[in-house]
Amino acid sequence: MRFAALCLMLLAFPAAAQDKAQTLADIKAELGQLMAEFNSLKAELVSSGAASTGIAGGDALQRMDAIEAELMRLTSKAEEIELKLNRVVADGTNRLGDLEFRLCEATEGCDINSLPDTAPLGGDVAAAPAAPAAQPAAPAAGSSSGPELAMGEQADFDRAKEVLGQGDFRTAADLFATFAQAYPGGPLTQEAQYQRGEALNQLGDTAEAARAYLDAFSGKPDGSFAADSLLRLGQALGTLGQVPDACLTLAEVGNRFPGSIQATNAQVSMQGLACP
Repeated sequence: MRFAALCLMLLAFPAAAQDKAQTLADIKAELGQLMAEFNSLKAELVSSGAASTGIAGGDALQRMDAIEAELMRLTSKAEEIELKLNRVVADGTNRLGDLEFRLCEATEGCDINSLPDTAPLGGDVAAAPAAPAAQPAAPAAGSSSGPELAMGEQADFDRAKEVLGQGDFRTAADLFATFAQAYPGGPLTQEAQYQRGEALNQLGDTAEAARAYLDAFSGKPDGSFAADSLLRLGQALGTLGQVPDACLTLAEVGNRFPGSIQATNAQVSMQGLACP
């Protein structure tokens, strides 16, 4: 399974899939409520005799029939989109699981049988337990914009980055992993996953570094560290000997981020791998 296909799937249906599924459910619920209210209004119109007396207009029932047909069409369309959405989630999850399996095969000591089930792409809305609400940090004086950080989030990130700067790569990798688990979806999480990949790369753990870069990119394909993460993922795949996937991934850097320094570096890496 080509990794470029996974990249395109993640672009078309990123981690925001959970929000889209929720929005679709809201639309279906609203259509159902609207249909119920419409039927009630239609029944009242008929029972009151307004439709036959002309008070509501001679063609009132015809207009209401047309509205009812349109509501039914919209409901059917919403159900059709839901089916397509479910197929995209299933396909994307299978592709992601395939790459995780192959990375495990390339990792010394990795037990394939111990790999956890791949989480559904975009998150499992039904099964995911409600996370405790994070306490927001008090905003700095004079600040009125930008994402809020949870209490202690900046301090935990700074500590992990300081350890990385000191050259303690194992501890830094562990701290960044803990940070990503503690603050999923936070404004610093993508950088934490990317920096974890950098620490693991320094340790020579290329397969786990590739996993970290993949997590960083797939979590936010348009984030500030997306280009770096995709570039480093492609380079890691090349180091692991998965040259076809590496070439496709590196080519994707140029497709997604044309004119960037990451795209230039990707071209250099492709030349080194003799990519077609």
